[in-house]
Amino acid sequence: MISYLQAEGLTKSYGDLVLFEDLSFGIAKDQKTALIAKNGKGKTTLLDILARHDTPDSGDVIYRNDIQVGYLAQEPLMDQESTVLEYVFQASDLVIKAIANYEQALKSNDDQYLGDSIEQMDRLDAWDYEVKVKQILTRLHVSDFNRKIKSLSGGEKKRLALAKVLIQEPDFLILDEPTNHLDLSMIEWLEDYLKNNISTLLMVTHDRYFLDRVCNDILEIDQQNLYRYQGNYSYFLKKRAERIHNQEREVEKAKNQLRKEEDWIKRMPKARGTKAKYRIDHYHHLKEVASQKREEENLKMDFESRRLGKKIMLVKHLSKQYGHQPLIRNFSYQFSRNEKVGLIGPNGSGKTTFLNLLTGRDQPDQGTIESGQTLKIGYYRQEGMHFDQQQRVIDVARGVADAVTMSDGRTLTAKQFLDYFLFDYDKQYVRVAKLSGGEKRRLYLLTVLLEKPNFLILDEPTNDLDIMTLNVLEDYLSHFQGCVVIVSHDRYFMDNIVDHIFAFQGEGTIRDFPGTYTQYRRQIMESFISPGASSQKETPSQGNTSTSKAPEKKKRRAASYKEKMEYQRLEEEIDRLEKEKAEIEYNMNNGRYDSQQMPERSQRLGEVMDELDRKTDRYLELSEIIESNQS
Repeated sequence: MISYLQAEGLTKSYGDLVLFEDLSFGIAKDQKTALIAKNGKGKTTLLDILARHDTPDSGDVIYRNDIQVGYLAQEPLMDQESTVLEYVFQASDLVIKAIANYEQALKSNDDQYLGDSIEQMDRLDAWDYEVKVKQILTRLHVSDFNRKIKSLSGGEKKRLALAKVLIQEPDFLILDEPTNHLDLSMIEWLEDYLKNNISTLLMVTHDRYFLDRVCNDILEIDQQNLYRYQGNYSYFLKKRAERIHNQEREVEKAKNQLRKEEDWIKRMPKARGTKAKYRIDHYHHLKEVASQKREEENLKMDFESRRLGKKIMLVKHLSKQYGHQPLIRNFSYQFSRNEKVGLIGPNGSGKTTFLNLLTGRDQPDQGTIESGQTLKIGYYRQEGMHFDQQQRVIDVARGVADAVTMSDGRTLTAKQFLDYFLFDYDKQYVRVAKLSGGEKRRLYLLTVLLEKPNFLILDEPTNDLDIMTLNVLEDYLSHFQGCVVIVSHDRYFMDNIVDHIFAFQGEGTIRDFPGTYTQYRRQIMESFISPGASSQKETPSQGNTSTSKAPEKKKRRAASYKEKMEYQRLEEEIDRLEKEKAEIEYNMNNGRYDSQQMPERSQRLGEVMDELDRKTDRYLELSEIIESNQS
């Protein structure tokens, strides 16, 4: 295999905090690698070092001489005065420069400049590339190419930075949390794009479906050591569990052997100087192994919540619009005890506005919201973190509650419940300013839950949380004795938690769908490929029928007998795969699989979904040929 990157002996620390030590690994051409670690363990720092945005305390980073590296940082640096297109075209590539010149010439009144730029575009065959640039920007919802970067939101800036690095088509792509600030349709598009257009990749992501379907190689930083797994996320789960089990067995075995060696050491006469050196060395080795302590921090968020009365929340004929844009139109709903609702829809479709209406942070244009007397809302907001950066972590927690009662009646001090949230003793006494982004999110989540709400509203809770924390948060929410309303672009998280979906479909329409996101997505796809779907597809404007001419239909070849048989077979195979997928998802969501079955079935789910994608694409291709013959 051709080596693209070789990292040798990388060490990085900040004062007494050692993030990682003596890490060595390589990434070869065509590997798609994910980096996994708990928050605060150095993922972003390691990516910054690999991209040469930071330097290690020791060690080297070596790239193959002739490759181009692209990097999406967690906080991209941008010239705030540049326009969208100016930012995208800031590169030395001749084609990109030609397109930038052409875009500039279009805005000028200089015919000579425009003619020269067109000639340059022709010479470099850059027209297709320009189309691709605008397609990528549009798919990531960056449509106003002349806007100044300083006028963009934080999410728009992150999407623009992602678009730029994809447009450059580097040989080796490094991405830090690429799915943050993307809606579900963008995530699915990016997933397909990386699978089909990028051969060599290193990324950090908390999106487990995304990771499972894109990556074929996983690096894990665990207790300052690096472990490699040649497979996807499902394979990683299985092998990681095996590794931890084997390590625990080795420690237990070493403890048993150590007792015998200690007895031998004690029985030997003190005056005797001929003890076998190898046995003494072996004793010290066993002592080192036996003292290893696996700090498998399990976050158990089983806090007691307030009792919910019969009346929870009643929404009547709710409407809200901004300017001429309706976001919510005549929506009514009565919330029930213990239900869990997921909100999905494109960015800007009204999800956060809906949450602000439920919590009274915004007022409706029409309609009412009636809340029960026992209702206590806990609202985790995207922009809700407002900590004193110089305050210590333990003081933040004590500011909310000195103690908390667990569901089993136990009372925990501030220190003890911080332990539950993976803040060890040292982290409890550091300033908030020194926490990583994910650790601050975890602390913010802790402060929301300490209020003991019985109606939880979570707006993008999965952003910046590591996979380990997400697994435990899912477990907590699934046992939460109250209502939960979630906005999240993490499909795995949504599938595991919600009972039904509020789909924001635009123009103020909200559809209540009884099922998970994957089930909703499958129904949309089924309606698209069903025989009657053509009646729902968009048709071109008819315009003035007396003057408009119908476009001339292209003649298409007749479908062969073999293609017709394949078409019929695909219908049956797609139906079979859909049923298998639904069965696996149902069993996963309802806890039917044990810890040994879960990784295997998760891997099978990924295989089924990939096979469904391939067969559906082929089905649509054949349907166009067959239906055109019938028309």
